[in-house]
Amino acid sequence: MATTLISNISSLVTNDPSLGAGPLGLIQDAAVVLDGDRVAWIGTNSKAPTTDSHVDAEGRAGLPGFVDSHSHLVFAGDRTAEFAARMSGRAYEAGGIRTTVAATRAATDEELHANVARYTAEALRQGTTTLETKSGYGLTVEDEARALRVAAAHTDEVTYLGAHIVSPDYADDPAAYVDLVTGPMLDACAPHARWIDVFCERGAFDGDQARTILAAGKARGLLPRVHANQLTHGPGVQLAVELDAASADHCTHLTDADVDALANSATVATLLPGAEFSTRAQWPDARRLLDAGVTVALSTDCNPGSSFTSSMSFCIALAVRDMRMTPDEAVWSATAGGARALRRTDVGRLTPGARADLVLLDAPSHVHLAYRPGVPLVSAVWRAGVRV
Repeated sequence: MATTLISNISSLVTNDPSLGAGPLGLIQDAAVVLDGDRVAWIGTNSKAPTTDSHVDAEGRAGLPGFVDSHSHLVFAGDRTAEFAARMSGRAYEAGGIRTTVAATRAATDEELHANVARYTAEALRQGTTTLETKSGYGLTVEDEARALRVAAAHTDEVTYLGAHIVSPDYADDPAAYVDLVTGPMLDACAPHARWIDVFCERGAFDGDQARTILAAGKARGLLPRVHANQLTHGPGVQLAVELDAASADHCTHLTDADVDALANSATVATLLPGAEFSTRAQWPDARRLLDAGVTVALSTDCNPGSSFTSSMSFCIALAVRDMRMTPDEAVWSATAGGARALRRTDVGRLTPGARADLVLLDAPSHVHLAYRPGVPLVSAVWRAGVRV
């Protein structure tokens, strides 16, 4: 395999404190060697080895590819009217998902593939090299399995979310829908997914229903994650910790007991500021979580109803401006934090042996991601050693 040297990097985020300064393992005047799909060497320019090819970063900053650990990309239809109405004062309710369910069921396989390809390519251009996505807009056995097959054609991180809301077909019998989600739908979906998720929230599934669904998924070899405490205080975070879920996502409304539970667990608190931005909801208190020792990830929650953004840079800027994170903390959470939320050790960092996912910025420092919000700073992306 050919080796490539990327040199003259003004500052490089490695997320490996053994390689550089602070938690980000920051190296000044840095260089990276890629060997096939892996990082082979990291260090300063003056010590860079000879390689088969060479790229001059021309003083740009570098960082690992973003790890977006929460998105909903298998969908059809448009909810522009809902967004416009909400911006005029209508509060977000989970029931809006039903609009997308109808459109997704009506879409062809080709239309769904085209949509997912469009949004994953859009994210990749903006530096996202690892992306999780979910089902949840089909809510029938056939449509959920189809959604997961589509998702699996575009990413390795696929989540079964049959428990997004109670299907409109079972509006009068939620218990029967839970039986479907944990029975025939799980049978059809488990072969196509790595994860199982549930929206544990008012208007969706309560704690007992969520526990039943996640336990059934774990029994089939799926790993749990939870939509938790987004709209109200509730049992989602405690359930996530109880079941050793990889992440509790949203975490907007937390008690002290919830924060303590997260701090004393391996469950990552994944914060999704795009949802608060797009719904004018209360911001998660990232500072409270970080000060308690909780591992925090940032993700886009890209979906057509409540957070229609694929930009991790935008979410970093929101986290710094409105969630009281430092620029360093936000960048770590959007890279290494996302990797933790997916229980991955090969992404979210630049260290020998890691997957060769690297982003260069048209800026001298990663701080510009928050300092210059909305500016398209990503100038080059390598994913698994391939410049894309």
